[in-house]
Amino acid sequence: MLQLTRDGEYAVRAILHLAAQPYGQITLIQDISDAQEVPRSYLSKIMQHLTRAGLAKSRRGAKGGFSLARPADTITLRETIEAVEGPIFLNVCLIKKGECHRDESCPVHLVWQEAQKKLFEVLDSKTMADLVKDARMIEVASAAAKTATKTAAKRVSKRAG
Repeated sequence: MLQLTRDGEYAVRAILHLAAQPYGQITLIQDISDAQEVPRSYLSKIMQHLTRAGLAKSRRGAKGGFSLARPADTITLRETIEAVEGPIFLNVCLIKKGECHRDESCPVHLVWQEAQKKLFEVLDSKTMADLVKDARMIEVASAAAKTATKTAAKRVSKRAG
């Protein structure tokens, strides 16, 4: 099964959390852990990868924590995933020419190439800034739906009463 690992999922959550903060703001690892529901010890390891990849910066000490190393609109979803997962390859034949002895004769090789290209296009087209905007729109829509449900419930109870 092709699936993002837990490391990849947690990396995306962590970077997205930092991207939602004002640029340069230091965020405590415990705050990220609590908000994103990621165990703190696990998150520490993920944050090391993100820092080494140049996506996050760390600050030690009493006022220590993490911030984005670059503006959110310059960090892609693909970069974030690959920071912890390594390069994405849908099949071994795509790692490099000759990695699979059948890459010249396999009828599926071109399909794998096309699928990987399209996957990269999607992952490269979404920045953390885009995803923060999407998250805020989802929050607004969710809040509006909850308000509408409460209002409708009050009307029904008034009519019944």
